[in-house]
Formats: sequence, structure tokens, C-alpha cells
Amino acid sequence: MISTAIRVARVGSAAELAAAVLMVAGFPALMLAALVPSVPAFAAAAAVTYLADHYLHRKGSYLINRLGKVRAGLSIRFLIRQLLLVLLLARLSLADNLIYYGAIACFIAFYGLQAPHGALVQLIRNRRRMPVATRNVDLASRIRIPDAPPRRLLHRSAEKMLHLDLAAVVGILVAAQVKSALIGFIGIGITVAVATLYVLALVPYVRGRKIPPNAEKVLAAVDDWLGEYKPETVLYFSGSKDSAYQVNMWLDTMEKLESKPLIILRERAILNNLAPTTVPVICVPGGVHLMNMDLSTVRVALYAANVGKNIHMLRVPTIKHVFIGHGDSDKLASVNPYSKVYDEVWTAGRAGRDRYAIADVGVRDDDIVEVGRPQLAPIQTWQGVPEGRIPTVLYAPTWEGWDGNPGNTSVVLAGENIVKQLVQADPPVRVLYKPHPFTGNVSKEAGAAHRRITALVRKAAAERAIDSRFIPDTAAQAQAKAELDRIQARLAQLSGSGGDRGDEAVATRDGLIDVARHEEAARLRAEWNDAYWRSFPSWEHRVITGAEPRLYDCFNVSDAMVSDISSVVSDFIASGKPYAVTDSAEVGVEEFKRNNTAVRAAVILSNSASELGELLGAVRAPDADPLAEDRKELKQYLLGPDEPTSLEQFNTAVANLAVKAETRNRGQQSRDAAALAESEAELANAVPGQRVAAAGDTDEVGTV
Repeated sequence: MISTAIRVARVGSAAELAAAVLMVAGFPALMLAALVPSVPAFAAAAAVTYLADHYLHRKGSYLINRLGKVRAGLSIRFLIRQLLLVLLLARLSLADNLIYYGAIACFIAFYGLQAPHGALVQLIRNRRRMPVATRNVDLASRIRIPDAPPRRLLHRSAEKMLHLDLAAVVGILVAAQVKSALIGFIGIGITVAVATLYVLALVPYVRGRKIPPNAEKVLAAVDDWLGEYKPETVLYFSGSKDSAYQVNMWLDTMEKLESKPLIILRERAILNNLAPTTVPVICVPGGVHLMNMDLSTVRVALYAANVGKNIHMLRVPTIKHVFIGHGDSDKLASVNPYSKVYDEVWTAGRAGRDRYAIADVGVRDDDIVEVGRPQLAPIQTWQGVPEGRIPTVLYAPTWEGWDGNPGNTSVVLAGENIVKQLVQADPPVRVLYKPHPFTGNVSKEAGAAHRRITALVRKAAAERAIDSRFIPDTAAQAQAKAELDRIQARLAQLSGSGGDRGDEAVATRDGLIDVARHEEAARLRAEWNDAYWRSFPSWEHRVITGAEPRLYDCFNVSDAMVSDISSVVSDFIASGKPYAVTDSAEVGVEEFKRNNTAVRAAVILSNSASELGELLGAVRAPDADPLAEDRKELKQYLLGPDEPTSLEQFNTAVANLAVKAETRNRGQQSRDAAALAESEAELANAVPGQRVAAAGDTDEVGTV
């Protein structure tokens, strides 16, 4: 019942639900206490509403946002509490007392101060919002970007300002109880004085040298840096904050490019969710700013997603444009007709080329280049289940998608059946459940199924923990957890978490990465991953969400995988391990394999998941696995040859396309020069009168 209430109220925990109930119930209690009247009861109810409101704000509760939408926002709640306090004074027959008029004057003055406070806060934020935000771009030597105001002034500023009424409210309540106006006026004085000081403290940050340079100067500094750096290959990306993984997967490849790389983002939310990188990054929210940016040295632009804002870069004719995508799968998105706008489409292997040919969406075969998948280098080849360890099966379903197709995800129709059979398998296996981060975003049924699957895995883990057949090595796990704490603490230091990192302007100014620290962080993340898997028993079922551990880390500790039609399957094939794919739409094994290349070496599951025994048999007896050779052939077909490496293929493709761009640009320059020379020759050969007319003279020479 409580869990149902939590979902209905859209809160994150039972504590949040309790705080929401107390806050909502607190205001009727305030009115009742004012009407009775009772000062102690009013004080108690006011304290409850203050504390509950503050707690929900600190938790970022969805309920707080919803209250604002129905005209019960933060300011209104404070105003109602203050009006009820005035009502309490009237009911206490204090309407002729100075404290009554003092309270009214205080609250009017207090709200009068909130207007300049809000205006100053908004003005500071607007002026400190850069037209472009950068990382690893040296702007500090070109323009002066002042420090941000202290965090205590701007962070949750509206809430802080409103809570300054607390001194007045307490003072007035005490005055009403003890019948002494002096205490009330002391509280009123504190509230008005501190609120005035708060407003005055903001004023210096909208004047003089505390203001960042205007957009024109910032953009000129960026162009100056671009002219010095001379980028050659751009990774361009636009999307929602949840799609940051699509660009993050290319960061390592961009760092290893043989040409000068640059990353261009279009949304600040993506920049805030971008993984650490040594590659220069420019976030340009404004399309006009991007189109005016000096990208004259760029020859190749790489696109990881098909989105509308790509047009702002695609319009540049001096650049060759390439769709590289963010995964390789048989989904319809992998053969999007939008791909026709690019000069080339790069696929992992022959399968990608064939998909476009079969789809017949207008992408020419000559424009397709097979480059492998550079991101798959961390995936380890399977060597069989290690001695003394039970097999691990990864269940990594994709999400439900936007179109409602039942074949998109196995979570709704098959997920519970898959997990039940795996946790009940005999001989036992370990289950890792790693759902797609978008699961439940569109379909309520998918969200509900995900929660049931999570509960199944956790229940099975709890049962296994008390099973006498499974004995944990507590000493080793304690040591691994201590390592995790040490590594996390150091990573927090390296990333600067927990401190005052300023705002966007400061992040842009100070965004030059320390390469040594970056390399140390990469090494520590590898150590963290190793310690994470050792921090709990190798037989413990686990639900894995969030960015860490990464999907490929889950691949490496697993011996088999169950998934759906997505790039996850194509990537897992790089490991050579057995895998199963769910035919959630139940079109039939033959039709399913005919329509989906990546499942041709897979165990095909129906929604009952009754075929899971075939997958587990291949894990337990690799020598008798009938699909082993099929997986080897499919791996090369989907992902290309192992030699040369995918990174080498990728760099070669970039270099070849850059040559094409340069050839095109030189040809265009030659044609322009020839046209200009021809025009000048025609002008030189013209009769004197024509030359004068062509020159635009108005002395009527040569005219009739």
C-alpha cells in the first residue's frame, strides 16, 4: 500500500511520502490553530510545514514541482502561513496592538524586498550564462572571466530568501504568547534587516569587473582559439541529457584520432553529463552562433545521432559529413532514410552495408565505409567459465521505444519468465540484471515489469545469501569494499566533487583538463571496476543500474547474455560468448532470424523463455556448443575483421575523407578563381565606354 502511494504521489521514498503528507496536512492545521486560537498549536503546525517543505526541496521532490503548477508554489505557501499568522493575531484580540500592525508592515516590506532580490538573481544568472560553454579550450588567456558569486548567495536563493521570515514569525508568536510587542519587533527587525542585506550583497555582481564579457567578446575569443588550434575532425552531437551516453561512447576514439579532434555539443545538459575527456569541447546552444563560428579548418564532421539540429553543421559545404551512429543493430533506426544527407555512412562491418541495401532508403553503396567498432576494444574474448565459479548470465534488455512495438523489449512479456528460470536454474547460475536507462519512460507496463523483475532478482539474492551451499569470503569482500572507498574518495578529489565548482562561466574558464589527473582517474576507474566485482560474492544476483559498472564491464564478467534486438547484441558478439535473443513479437524463429542479422547465431527465446536450457547448456559445455562456429562467422560479418584494428580502420577512413574534402575545396577554389579571371579578362577586353559603365562611373562617358 505504501509503495502504491509512493508511485501515485511521485515521491522517491516513504520518508518523502511522510513529509508530503505532513506538509499538506500542516496548512489546514495552521488555519484551525489560528481560528481556535492557539499559539502553541500554531507554532507546532508552522514548524511541521517549514521542516517538511525544506526536506522536500532538498530531495528535489516531484511533488514540489507539481504544487507550483497548480498555484501552490513556494511563495504562495509562505504567504498563506504569514496571512494565517495575521489571522491568529486578530483572533487573539491583538488587532489594536502595535505587533499586529508591525506584522502586516513586516510582511509587506518583506515581499517588497523579494522583487529586487529575484530580479538581481536572475540578472546575475543571465549575465553569467555564456553564449558558448567549453572544456579544454583556453579562453582564460583571451578574455577575463570573473569568479562566480559565492554559492551561498545563488544556490536555492528563492527558498533562502523566503525562509528569512522565520525570525519574524517566531518573534511574533512569542510576542503573542507573552503579550510583549518588543520581542516581536526584534524578530521583525532581524527579518527585514537580513533580507535587505541579502539584496545588497547581490548588487556588486551586476556591476563592473564582476560581470563576464558580453557574447560578442566571448565568441571572438572562441574564434581566436579555433584559429590557433585549427581543428580538423569534429564530433557533433545534439540530444536530451539522457542521450549523453551516445556521445560518451565516442570519447575514447576521439582522443585517439590522428587528426586534431573537436567535440561540438548543442545542449548544456549534454555538456554537464559528458564524461571526462582530453578532447576540446565547445557547447553552442545557439544555431546562429554555431553557423558564424570559424570552422574553416575542419574537414570531417562525425554525427552520432540523427536529429534536427544537425542541419546547422550539415549546411557547411567545406566539410565532409559522416553518420557514425551510436551502435550497430537491426533496429529500423540503423537504416534511417535521414542518412541520405551525409556524404558517407560508416558501419561496423558488412552487415551494416547490407542493411542499407535491403532497406533501399536511398543510401548508395559507394557512400558506405566499413570501419569496425573502435569502442569494442575493452570487450574480452571468452575463455570459458573459470574453475570454481558458477556461470554468470547477464540479462540486458532494451527499452520499449517510442512506437509501442511489442517486439522492442522483452521486459513486458518475457522478462519475469527469463529471470525466474535463471534464478531457479539447476546447476545454479548468477543473474546480472542491467536494464536500458530509458526503460519505463514511455510505457507504464514496462516500468511496472521492470520493478517486478528487480524485486525478483533481489529476492533471489536474499534467499541465496542464507543458502548453506553459498559461503561468502567476508574478509576478501571487506578488503574490496575498503578499496572501493579509497578509490571513490580519490576519484572525488580528482573530479572536484563536494566543493564549490562555480558556475558555467567558471567551468568554461577553468575547464582545461589536467592530463596526468585524467590518466590517474582512468587507472582508478579500472581499479574500481575490479574492486566492485570482488566486493560481493561471485554467486550473488545483482541489479545494476547507473553509469557504473559499465555495460562492457558486465560483458566481461558474464559467460552468456539474454537481450533484445539492439546494439547490445552486436557488441556482445565481439566476446564470442553464447547469447540468447527474445522474439517478443513471436514472429517465429525462421522469420526472426531472417529479419535480424545479429540473432543468426543466437538461441531464440519465446516469451515463455522455455528455450533457456539451450543457452545454459552451451555455457556449461562449450565443446558441445552447436552455435560456436556460427558466432565466429557472424562476428566478422557484423563487426569486421580483427586486423587491421578497428581504430586503425577508423583513422584511415577519417584521413581518406579529409582528402576528399580538401580535393573538393581546392576544386571549388580553382573554379572560383577561373571565373574571376574570366570576368576580369572580359572587363579588360571591353571597349573604353563599356569599361567605364562596368566600373559604375556616372560621368556619362560612352553613353548616349
